[in-house]
Amino acid sequence: MGNRIGRITSAGIITEFSAGISPASSPDEIVVGSDHNLWFSEEDGNRIARITTGGAVTEFSAGISPGANTVEVAAGPDGNLWFTEYAGNRVGRITTGGAVSEFSAGITPAASPNEITAGSDGNLWFTEFTGSRIGRVSTSGTITEFSGMTANAQPTAITAGPDGNLWFAEFNADKIGRITTSGVITEFSAGITPGAQPAEITPGPDGNLWFTEWGGNRIARITPAGVVTEFSAGMSPGANPDEITTGADGNLWFAEYSGNRIGRFQL
Repeated sequence: MGNRIGRITSAGIITEFSAGISPASSPDEIVVGSDHNLWFSEEDGNRIARITTGGAVTEFSAGISPGANTVEVAAGPDGNLWFTEYAGNRVGRITTGGAVSEFSAGITPAASPNEITAGSDGNLWFTEFTGSRIGRVSTSGTITEFSGMTANAQPTAITAGPDGNLWFAEFNADKIGRITTSGVITEFSAGITPGAQPAEITPGPDGNLWFTEWGGNRIARITPAGVVTEFSAGMSPGANPDEITTGADGNLWFAEYSGNRIGRFQL
């Protein structure tokens, strides 16, 4: 693990920042906060940290229970940052001033909260990897769980879709799921090759959802109606595509976990 935060300019100049990051912290997810700083999770450090655009890092641990395993962080509609505690089985909230609150009431034991995102309804939505459920947490901390997906689906990523619903990847079930803000879950598997292991999902600039297939070594598209198309041309064998997002150029960019490369999918 590099244990650093990196910055790359539009000219392609990379700068790494490590000062202020405790050893063996394992920085993971990073998002822009309402204070215009960058906020990131320290999965093994059990902290949430802030880095300014100048590279000054501040770590926050007060209020986070030991062994929480802070894996993902998202910007909330309330101006705070929200994060999941995979091992702690909680959802946390941190203000831009660093005050932490943890919420566990309403989360089934050993659910393993994983990824989290803001929904169109003003709540935060998160996946429960072990629990195979989707959770919703209000900005006041009220949690509701929703079931209805395939047993042991292992939902990973979740994102807000262009249709106002939440879309998520089911790693172990080889499906993409959709949940309405009222909690109705629909699963889609047609068009997804068995063993695909959908890992991450993001809204595309074309009005569709795009996801990576970790095991299938492909990039795939699903329309809001649930029609799936898979793409593999240009992908090296064993790349294990993981994170995916839309770039400023209107294309999809993704990380190849095992391929040690960054990929671009041109729309």
